[in-house]
Amino acid sequence: MIDRALLRDNPDLIRASLARRHYDYDLDALIALEARRRELLQVENLRARRNELSKQIGQIMRAGGDASEMRAQVHALNEQIAAQEQELEEVEARFQEMMATLPNLLHPDVPEGAGEEDNVELYRWGEPRRFDFEPKPHWELGERLGILDTERAAKMAQARFVMDVGPGAALERALINLMLDTHTRKHGYIEVLPPFLNNERAAFGIGALPKFEADLFKTREGLYLVPTAEMPLTNIHQDEILDGAQLPLCYTAYTPCFRSEAGAAGRESRGLIRVHQFHKVELMKYVRPEQADAELEKLVKNAEVILQMLEIPYRRMALCGGDMGFQPRQTFDLEAWMPGMGKYVEISSCSQYGDFQARRAGIRYRPTPESKPEYVHTMNGSGLACGRTLAAILENYQTKEGTVVIPEVLRPYMGGLPEILPRNLP
Repeated sequence: MIDRALLRDNPDLIRASLARRHYDYDLDALIALEARRRELLQVENLRARRNELSKQIGQIMRAGGDASEMRAQVHALNEQIAAQEQELEEVEARFQEMMATLPNLLHPDVPEGAGEEDNVELYRWGEPRRFDFEPKPHWELGERLGILDTERAAKMAQARFVMDVGPGAALERALINLMLDTHTRKHGYIEVLPPFLNNERAAFGIGALPKFEADLFKTREGLYLVPTAEMPLTNIHQDEILDGAQLPLCYTAYTPCFRSEAGAAGRESRGLIRVHQFHKVELMKYVRPEQADAELEKLVKNAEVILQMLEIPYRRMALCGGDMGFQPRQTFDLEAWMPGMGKYVEISSCSQYGDFQARRAGIRYRPTPESKPEYVHTMNGSGLACGRTLAAILENYQTKEGTVVIPEVLRPYMGGLPEILPRNLP
């Protein structure tokens, strides 16, 4: 949520950001609501007038005088106050509803553009492997090796669920451990194992509600299955005031992630790329505003380290305004080369949010012990998406014989296993 003072002081800044996003939003209606809200707040003057009249009536009555005219004035004021209070409540509710759907202000460095085709490639790392055979996509490899089972997963759940089996399950578990070990021991993040169900306040805090409720799985108790560890990690310090001297605070967590993928039918529906349940290691930071750009760069590089350790070619993309999500002010995607699919596929998305999430979640800090609290800046990114990383390993490390070589860095986590061989499921 943006600072409401900008509606009064700098609405053109908001208009420019909406234009760069190619985002359809009725800003004039929101500004009018804010103006009417300020007018209705004058009800306090009416209350003060009523109280003064009531005091005078008491004095007149004690003196034996006639206060009927003043009583009539108080009655009229009561009706006027009640009407304004009711309208203020309605205007405030509508204002908050519209504010909750106003997207974040874009960072000045976000590239111009209307959609995915306008994203900017910043650089590439690693040379794609040259195959002397036609590389297969990971879903074919997983099925032939007997390590990915979509049919049985669909029987116990529905389409777009995948079950890892045998070495496939071990490989994804190895990836999780490699990522957590690297981010905690090498990069200094604090590991957290958070609740996988979060409440409505937590979902609102990251900006998932109300705009993206259709993408969430909700229980009958009103809790939401986390779509990413961003949700619990961002809400660790909900409604707290942090010590500025402790910033940045850096957290990492492994969680399963659950997404309904509403409106995504037909997009990469095979394999591990777009599924309802997947596993991910998340990176999250609380920082001072002046630290934000540098800390985001560190976070992206922390995610890149995992791809470099696995020796998977990738590229870094700067998302343009028209392809940005609702909440971030700046996003960099890491896309892994998938030879079987013949394209680069997003494997990590790293974003900074300014104070957008902190305002929604009530997270502040004191720059100095004596200073007034200010809103922190938040950021997060995948470090990495485990299922997609597994898919990248299958496609990049496949052999002509139909096996998959285990990357050197993962072998200690898999009991020294050098290669995944075909196996038959029962």
